[in-house]
Amino acid sequence: MKIKQISEHIWSLKTWLLIPIHVWVVVEKDGVILVDAGMGLMTKGILSFIDKLQAGPLKAIVLTHGHSDHVGAIKRIQQQHQVPVYAHRIEMPYMEGKLPYPKRKKVEQTVAAGLAIPLKEEASGELELVGGLRPYLTPGHSPGHVVYYHEQDQVMLAGDLFTSKKGQLRKPMAMFTADMKEAIVSSEIVRKLQPKRLEVCHGNSVLLPGEQIDAYIASNSI
Repeated sequence: MKIKQISEHIWSLKTWLLIPIHVWVVVEKDGVILVDAGMGLMTKGILSFIDKLQAGPLKAIVLTHGHSDHVGAIKRIQQQHQVPVYAHRIEMPYMEGKLPYPKRKKVEQTVAAGLAIPLKEEASGELELVGGLRPYLTPGHSPGHVVYYHEQDQVMLAGDLFTSKKGQLRKPMAMFTADMKEAIVSSEIVRKLQPKRLEVCHGNSVLLPGEQIDAYIASNSI
């Protein structure tokens, strides 16, 4: 597993399984938050790194969405750390196997029913902060996909809203994306927030992604 500090409070943990798979550890004042849980084979490396970091206990796991390559380590992590797992309420029935993900014929339960907790919503519908992370609903790749924006570090942890290549924004993988048109519309969040850095699960870092977003949307509009 390759580990890299990408900002003051955020570490990226990467493994390869045909393609790169990233998860992120976010340091808070009283512990750490894990963003996505990758594959099961990442469990030992994730837990070992959190111990070595000595930044406090694991407080929570937050999910960008419920696809299998984002939730694989949850079960084994929870055997050692009984922490809450958060996802968007819209994502719940799909990852719990109650509904098939769009474009898929069969249901796929990736997370046990009742294990995850819905991200809290304000009266306005805006998602509440989880520590230093602000979630934003960005549907398209999956119905309840969210990105997490670290406001202090100005880093967007974008899950599968994009892929990337050589620092350039690329579309999410089509065969796993429920609604590509909606995913492109959701990419407007980059224009709104103008992060200094954007991280994706499958790809590398994108610096100042707001400078690319107009061309990205123009070239990928359906």
